[in-house]
Parts: sequence; structure tokens; C-alpha cells
Amino acid sequence: MKTNCVFCRIIHGEEKAEKVFEDEDTLVIEDIFPRAPFHYLVLPKKHFDSLLDVDDGALLGKLLITAKKVAEEKGFAPQGFRVVLNCGRGGGQSVFHLHLHVLGGRSLPWLPG
Repeated sequence: MKTNCVFCRIIHGEEKAEKVFEDEDTLVIEDIFPRAPFHYLVLPKKHFDSLLDVDDGALLGKLLITAKKVAEEKGFAPQGFRVVLNCGRGGGQSVFHLHLHVLGGRSLPWLPG
């Protein structure tokens, strides 16, 4: 855990967030600044600053499977959804704890950003 990481503090119950799903490796929360009617963040419980720090393919796969499950359980998977992983400041990352954005509930035209 990094004490200066807001997502680590949420994972450890030190800060509040609206939890959507949790298992031994992941936590899914609602984004506090949603960009779509459904906007969730899929977090690994283990801290990684970004994708550049991860070599664990099983964990990355689990994050994607979790994103799919949330879209299915919340009912917006049939209409389509987007999964975004920002990497580094130049890539749009603002919280430096690896996380996936899962967005749906409206048309999401290309180009994101």
C-alpha cells in the first residue's frame, strides 16, 4: 500500500467510495466524475503505479474479465461499452494506481478524450 495513493486508501477502507464489486484481487468503484451514465473504475488491490509496472498477465486478464462482468451485471453490455486504461500523464492518467475505466449507457463515439 502507498499511503499517498487515494485508491490504496479506498481499498484499505481508509476513504469512502461507492463499491460495485469486490473479490480477493480487485475492487470496482463508481467514478466520482462520471463521463457516461455508467462509469466504473476497476482497481487491482495490489498497487502498481501504471501499466508500465505490471508483468502479471493473469492479473491484467482478471481486470478485463472484471470489467466485462460489471458491464454485464449492470445491464449495459448489450448496447456496447468502452474500457480505457490511461498510462502516464501524457496518456491522461491522473491517479497513479493502475485502473481501468468502464463506461457505458450512451453512445461513445471515437475518438476518446
